[in-house]
Amino acid sequence: MTQSGDSRLLSFVIPVKDEQATIELLAAGILDSVRNMGGNFEAEIIFIDDGSIDQSWEIMNKLAASNDNIFAIRFRKNFGKALALEAGFRQTRGEIIFTMDADLQDDPNEIPKFIEAVDQGVDLVSGWKKRRNDPVSKRLPSWIFNKVTSFTTSIPLHDFNCGYKCYRREVIDSIHLYGDMHRYIPVLACDLGYRAGEIEVMHHPRRHGKSKFGFERYTRGLIDLLTVLATTRWMSKPGHLFGGIGLVSGLSGGGILVYLTILWFLGMRPIGNRPLFFLGILLCILSVQMMALGIISEFFIKTSHTNDVDILIREKSSNIINRSKMQKDKQ
Repeated sequence: MTQSGDSRLLSFVIPVKDEQATIELLAAGILDSVRNMGGNFEAEIIFIDDGSIDQSWEIMNKLAASNDNIFAIRFRKNFGKALALEAGFRQTRGEIIFTMDADLQDDPNEIPKFIEAVDQGVDLVSGWKKRRNDPVSKRLPSWIFNKVTSFTTSIPLHDFNCGYKCYRREVIDSIHLYGDMHRYIPVLACDLGYRAGEIEVMHHPRRHGKSKFGFERYTRGLIDLLTVLATTRWMSKPGHLFGGIGLVSGLSGGGILVYLTILWFLGMRPIGNRPLFFLGILLCILSVQMMALGIISEFFIKTSHTNDVDILIREKSSNIINRSKMQKDKQ
């Protein structure tokens, strides 16, 4: 696919896990929506088969063979949404990059709303499924999760879990995903100084297949939230984190030992067999360890976590292979 003239290329990255009934409908919906926006926009769609056991790969590969705007990647097994998005991001060429779920619950007709928000000056736009078509058993944990995430990160978004988002090219180029970090892209982006916006989006009922996510994703998500908070707040100053812990431990342990020493001089002996004595010693040792860990951490400041997702891919559609060869030839 070639980008013509002054047209704006929109990239759509869509992870797929057993969604054979929706792939063709979603692709058609996206292309129709972009086409209806006028000649200033073009679209490329990148499907990532994240370990499907149905006919999803065959369908998306067939679409890629018949349409230069559609590309397909197949993982060797299910590696999760974050790595699927990362693999798709690496194939994108658009100035604005969308992520969508493949289950048709996201409405392609709302693409212009995202573009309008980006054109107003924000760097990323997150969808907000204000009226979710899901049971209470899914809505309640999601509501709690989003409230906790918004409070702890100070980012006023209502729906971090919403897969319908769009980003400026530079946002995606600045971030690498792993684990379950996909839901925290806005947090990582805002930490780098990018501006986030939010729009309400429709949430259609699921008509085909079933959800691939259970309650355990929220427990994993909260663990990842701690990781995100640590990396965004302390990655550039780990010595402050460990040094602060060490300082508190040292002052506490030292205070306990001073207190026991005073008791010893007052004749309240022995003190060596008191649990408080051992706690003071332990806190002092912990203080030294934390201080040392803080110093060592400073040597690894600014390191980043990267993943070579290419080793996870089993197959690519032929047009992706050809495009990669053309890019190498240009270099």
